[in-house]
Amino acid sequence: LCQVVEKAIEAGATTINIPDTVGFAVPDQMRRVITTLRERVPNIDRAVISVHCHDDLGLAVANSLAAVEAGAGQVECTINGIGERAGNCSLEEVVMAMRVRGDHYGCTHNIVTERLVPTSRMLTSITGMQIQRNKAIVGRNAFAHEAGIHQDGMLKERSTYEIMRPEDVGFAKTDLVLGKHSGRAALADRAKQLGYRLTGEQLQVVFEEFKKLADKKKSVYDGDIRALIDGQLRGSNSPVWSLTSFRVTSETDAPPQVRLTLRQGDHEVTEEVQDGDGPIDAAFLATERATGMSLPCREFVVRAATLGHDAQGEVTVVVEHQGHLVRGHGVSTDTVEATILAILDAVNRIAEAATNGAE
Repeated sequence: LCQVVEKAIEAGATTINIPDTVGFAVPDQMRRVITTLRERVPNIDRAVISVHCHDDLGLAVANSLAAVEAGAGQVECTINGIGERAGNCSLEEVVMAMRVRGDHYGCTHNIVTERLVPTSRMLTSITGMQIQRNKAIVGRNAFAHEAGIHQDGMLKERSTYEIMRPEDVGFAKTDLVLGKHSGRAALADRAKQLGYRLTGEQLQVVFEEFKKLADKKKSVYDGDIRALIDGQLRGSNSPVWSLTSFRVTSETDAPPQVRLTLRQGDHEVTEEVQDGDGPIDAAFLATERATGMSLPCREFVVRAATLGHDAQGEVTVVVEHQGHLVRGHGVSTDTVEATILAILDAVNRIAEAATNGAE
């Protein structure tokens, strides 16, 4: 390995990547490999040693930090640790380990740590892959204290149980509540505080959706605002299909039924009615029939945008169309409506791709 690295640097390589592609290494091994390269490769100072660790044994972050201790100058990592199989080294964990324990690692970075949580949530909204609640740094419970002795300690001396502040990684200091009397300026200000930079046109669209939501629920929280904005930013640029109305009928002794009306461009589509094994199944069948598309569902995920029984439901679906997997996303206080919107989002992406392909 030392000979190969030496020759690569002689040939002009400025970064030498040392990967643990299958996540088999342990920290001591990674530390020894990097130390050996630095001691035995005569021209190693002309290149940066980079490490690429996978998390199959849950050691990607530990291995990467061990490499840094031994002299590696670059860590290849991903937001939320997203990646093949069990994932890659988690960027937010490495970044905060170096910042909080700078006394130990003796190195710095230029990452704006206050953007970690917003970036993590943005990735989640795009991929539909949820973050576990107890995920270090960016999980919902990362700074939650439930035990009485912990809470007492927090009140007396915060540093007793928190080695970093929530705001250091991008958690809002307060969850500001908006309502139906909140204006466009208040929404714009909160969106900016949450890390969004909206154009005037985007803000107007989000504000119109915000007013509709505020009429449905008394309080609109940060999670609701994020869901609204993410939905608008992620949606199709020119939706072909849109939902006009729907009705769900569910009885004890009868199969659930969904009746919906869709609009295709400027044309109203005939109302469709479908029974299903459940309201979600009926919604899929009715939407398929109305759009004329076969959309086998390969993945269905629903989560609450905020706490409380009136929380918005965020639905992510992955459907198959002509051998391709297409993701759709929908948000509503009604889970069935969110499902229909998610399916239509996928349908619009399919239509958009077909149009772009034809051009």
